[in-house]
Amino acid sequence: MADVDLGEVFDAMPAACVVLYPDMTVAALNREWERLVGLGAEVVGRDVFDVLPRTAASANARASFDWVLAEGKTDVMPVFRYDLENPARPGQFEERYWNMVTAPVFDGDGRVKLLAVRAEDVTSFVDRLGLRPPSGAGSPVELETVGAELFVRARELREANERLRETHQRERRTTSELKETVRLQRQEVADVSHDLRNPIAGLQARVESALTDEPGTDHRPALLAAMQDLERLNDIVADLLELAQLDAGAQLAVEPVDLAQLVREALVRQPVRKTLATHLERPAAVQGSRSRLLRVLNNLLANADRHAGSAVDVHLTTEESCAVLRVIDDGPGIPAAEREAIFQRFYRRADARRADPGGTGLGLSIARQTALAHHGTLYVEDRPEGTCMVLRIPLASG
Repeated sequence: MADVDLGEVFDAMPAACVVLYPDMTVAALNREWERLVGLGAEVVGRDVFDVLPRTAASANARASFDWVLAEGKTDVMPVFRYDLENPARPGQFEERYWNMVTAPVFDGDGRVKLLAVRAEDVTSFVDRLGLRPPSGAGSPVELETVGAELFVRARELREANERLRETHQRERRTTSELKETVRLQRQEVADVSHDLRNPIAGLQARVESALTDEPGTDHRPALLAAMQDLERLNDIVADLLELAQLDAGAQLAVEPVDLAQLVREALVRQPVRKTLATHLERPAAVQGSRSRLLRVLNNLLANADRHAGSAVDVHLTTEESCAVLRVIDDGPGIPAAEREAIFQRFYRRADARRADPGGTGLGLSIARQTALAHHGTLYVEDRPEGTCMVLRIPLASG
């Protein structure tokens, strides 16, 4: 805001604005006020009711100003008649209709120090709607009718504008989301191509080498290396297929699953090499896919074991109708800026690449998607040291 000249902004506003002191003297006015009313800087410092023609509306305008001063709230006069002298024909007045909004400006002690008045000439609007009183006299009853009708039409216009604005914002969000989806898909294609290229290139090199070897050469080392490349290709393809199923919202074959028992099963299948502590609260029954949840547990335990300095803790509790699993390691931890990024597809931190060069970078993405498919979530909990992965799954009803 330091480079914004508020005086220039005020003067350039497309609405007629005047600023009054509490004693009704003019403090400032802008160009649009001067254009509409025909009074300029010469009225600054003078009483606004001395410089404007005195009409029946003057009392209503003063009452509005007094109310804003007393209540410290904005007041709106939907429509009122206030005729102005025709500059080209002195002594002749033109019938004009106005909408006026008066807002308080407070000082540091909360007292009203200024009145900010915005006036809009709505005469043409009144004419277009056929709302000008036929007598031309503009009696209070007629003006009240005009004001009510104008208020309704203005409200309808505001509502239409609001609907248009919401539609525009919705379209912008949709466009932005589509662009982001396309960007992510392109990135995924590039990442998949990169991850597939390495084992395919290795496999091709080993086959070409075997074809050019002398007869009788032992090809078992090359075949073992080729098998490793094939296993990596199979892992990548399997992960991509599972993600495709999760993205498609494929129906899960669910059954009651005791998450505590499943954790024990995962620890048997994939023993943790570091010092392990478990705190498993029962019951923790959830409705889910046993095989998919087991894969999530295997991934979380493997990551914790890989990155832990010396210890891994596994806690299972029930909180607010959810089974809550925390897998904690005492490793270097994950910076706050990367705690969401690790769930992106193919995202791998430098330490993860060093610890597991053969990883696909899809494990945590699959784990997050699986948690969401179970109406749960998976996230990194903030802690001063190490990493705490939290899996929340709703408990089975009954």
